[in-house]
Amino acid sequence: MTTVYDVTTWSVPDNPGASPTNDIGLVINSIISDIKAQQTNQASKPGAVIYIPPGDYSLKTRVNVDVSYLTIRGSGHGFTSLSIRYNAGNTGSWFEINPGGSRIRVENTDGHSEAFRVFRSGDPRLSSIIFENFCLDGVGFTGNQNSYRNGKTGILMESANDAFRVQGMGMVYLERGLVVRDADALSVSGNFIAECGSCVELVGSGQASKVTDNLLGAGYIGFSIFAENHWGLLVAANNIFPRGKSMVHFKSSSRSTITANRFHAFYPGMVVFEGGCNENLVASNHFLRQIEPFDPLKPYNNGLDDLFGLVHLRGNGNSVLTNHFSFDVPANAVAPAGRTPTIVLVAAGQDNFIATNNTVASIAVKAVVLDASTVRTKVLDSATTAQFDPLTTNHTFRPTP
Repeated sequence: MTTVYDVTTWSVPDNPGASPTNDIGLVINSIISDIKAQQTNQASKPGAVIYIPPGDYSLKTRVNVDVSYLTIRGSGHGFTSLSIRYNAGNTGSWFEINPGGSRIRVENTDGHSEAFRVFRSGDPRLSSIIFENFCLDGVGFTGNQNSYRNGKTGILMESANDAFRVQGMGMVYLERGLVVRDADALSVSGNFIAECGSCVELVGSGQASKVTDNLLGAGYIGFSIFAENHWGLLVAANNIFPRGKSMVHFKSSSRSTITANRFHAFYPGMVVFEGGCNENLVASNHFLRQIEPFDPLKPYNNGLDDLFGLVHLRGNGNSVLTNHFSFDVPANAVAPAGRTPTIVLVAAGQDNFIATNNTVASIAVKAVVLDASTVRTKVLDSATTAQFDPLTTNHTFRPTP
């Protein structure tokens, strides 16, 4: 029984002209068909490894993954900045201009938008699928190379899944990098996903998953990390850089942690809680807010003003502890003009706890603002009296000395 396949040596039955250089999607689909044909014993389906050696490959046909215990592996994520290339003008003297390693150009001509779709109905759910160490390159954005729009998705995990891993991947110039629905024990670790409209989207629901130790940077149209209806999600040790409209966006997610990350943004709304986000911990992160320095992208933003807060909370029983906030924005760049920017806004909820955070700012800021609807918020050693703006009397406050 064959369990290790090399895309460069596989011959597609009845299609001798097919090759990974002209359509790696067709080749991988053929390999998956062979895996299913060989592993018919219900009690013994060990899965397989599909290996993508270093090289440039075109994907014109979407890959449909519907077997468990499958590893799709390359030998180099090959990421390089396409934004720098497209905005540089003359690249004739450059050593190289495209991503390298095991690089797949996402060039679907089959009517689908995804490079890889993971889906199977029935029981049990798909388990233990691994994507690792290759590059998915969306090639270019339509209309404007700074638009972040081309309709392309790198990996779409569309059915309930267990113990999936995405690690060591490179993704660039995709409107959506990784989209995972209904995840249980998902691990997204050690990836380089940047210059995508959105980087990591965890949709539907999920539990006991982690997004850790990644280098991420979405565009102004999307999220670096988005999670909805998640419980027990760990977001830790990521280095997230501009220009996502938010670094981490939780929607109706609870009892999760955002810890030890480094966040750098050109817009407000770096960490956003939407809907009922309860009992989450935001701790020991470094937040840096600056303004866009790159001329081609100065016309764009995420549509939020500086009263929205770098951290925007909605929900109950959340803790924001021991974070460092650096606000380095000139007064003439603040919006609305003449207003005082907000660092942490508790926009709704009760029993939230804001403590021992440090804010360093180039101009006067409101380190903590409480909406009038909030109840029983505790704010300790996170703002001076001048930096605290409670629009409610139902709170506890101990000022920073």
